[in-house]
Amino acid sequence: MEEKNLNEEALQEENITEETAQDDVQTETADCEVIDETEQKIAELEQKAADYLDKYQRCFAEFDNFRKRTAKEKASMYDDGVRDTIEKLLPVVDNLERAVAVQEGKSDADDAFLKGVQMTLKQFQEILHGMGVEEIKALGEKFDPNFHAAVAHEDDENYGENEIMMEMLKGYKYKDKVIRHSMVKVAN
Repeated sequence: MEEKNLNEEALQEENITEETAQDDVQTETADCEVIDETEQKIAELEQKAADYLDKYQRCFAEFDNFRKRTAKEKASMYDDGVRDTIEKLLPVVDNLERAVAVQEGKSDADDAFLKGVQMTLKQFQEILHGMGVEEIKALGEKFDPNFHAAVAHEDDENYGENEIMMEMLKGYKYKDKVIRHSMVKVAN
C-alpha cells in the first residue's frame, strides 16, 4: 500500500511538473505575444511620429516660401508705385528745365521769378536724387537702345559712329530700371 501511495504521489508530482511546464510555456508564449504587440505598437507610433514630422516640415517650408514671396511682391509693388509716380512728375521737371533754359539768356541776373523757378527745379531734382532716381547720361555717349530712344539720325564726321550728338528729352532710371528713355539724335 505504501508503494501504491508512493506511486500515486510520484504520478501527482509528475502531473504537477507537467502542468507547471505547460503553464511556463503558456506564460512564455503570452509574454512573447505581449512583447510582439508592444513592439508592433511602438513601430506604428514611430511611423505616425515620422508622418507628423514630415507634415510639419512641409507646412513650415510652405509657410516660409509664402513669407518670402509676399515680401518680394510687397517690395516689387512699392518700386512699381514709385516708378509710376515719378513718371507722372517728370513732365513737370521738363517744363521747369525749359522755363529756366528760355529765360536764362533773356533775363538779368536779379530776376526774382527766374530765381524762384531755378530753386523749384533744384528742389525737384534733389528730391528725385534722394529717392534714388538718376538721369541717364546721353550726350557724347554711345547709343544704347536699353537707355536711349533715337528720334533722329544725322551724318556728321565730327562725331563717332552711333554717338549721341543731341539730347532732346532727358531719360531717367530708378534702381537700374528705366522710367523713361532719353530721346536723342544719333550721328552716323
